[in-house]
Amino acid sequence: MLTFNKKDLFNFTHMKTTIGLADDQQLFLKSLASLINSFPTCEVVLDALNGEDLLKKLALRDTMPDILLIDVEMPLMDGSETVKQVTAKYPLIRLVALSMKDDDATIIQMIMAGCCAYLLKDIHPTELERALQEVMTKGYYNADSCNINYRRLLTQARKNSEPSITPNEMKFLQLACSDMTYKQVASLMNLSERTIDGYRESLFEKLNVQSRVGMVLEGIRRKIIKLS
Repeated sequence: MLTFNKKDLFNFTHMKTTIGLADDQQLFLKSLASLINSFPTCEVVLDALNGEDLLKKLALRDTMPDILLIDVEMPLMDGSETVKQVTAKYPLIRLVALSMKDDDATIIQMIMAGCCAYLLKDIHPTELERALQEVMTKGYYNADSCNINYRRLLTQARKNSEPSITPNEMKFLQLACSDMTYKQVASLMNLSERTIDGYRESLFEKLNVQSRVGMVLEGIRRKIIKLS
């Protein structure tokens, strides 16, 4: 019969979340590693200066980090491509985008590439610790407490049943994942901009979100739309 002594049981129940970092700014990289290592439940086990460096270091490891924080803008291989390649090779790693950019197109691009959260580099340390804990325990990070619409990954209230989405709303939702404007979406669907606005408002209500990014993220979370 398999048994554990008290020391083994303590170590097993107090395992830290292992973190990997990829950012081309060395000072920020080291400062971030020091900050995360100060969190009682986290430990940085890998850092890299770009996507290529990250993939090389991952290939040499016997065990993978639980979470990777990846900068959006890096030389040699940008954040989006890095996330795609890591997702393909190491699907169990949870990926988090990290950037100073807060535009919808960039956020949607990183989420569609495979990230489960998008953090700004000026995030408060307490919120960063909370984000890492939620990514580890829930598989995503809900930033609604920050009252930032573009990071509404989940809503406060959840319905037990999935919303009823019409075929046209589904097509609109898929096109909303691109970098097209709503006007371009209307043209492609041969519909008026007013009709497209109606689809948007309907989906905002059905998915209980308040922004285009929130709509896309919630569609991905509910598996209404799939990552490409």
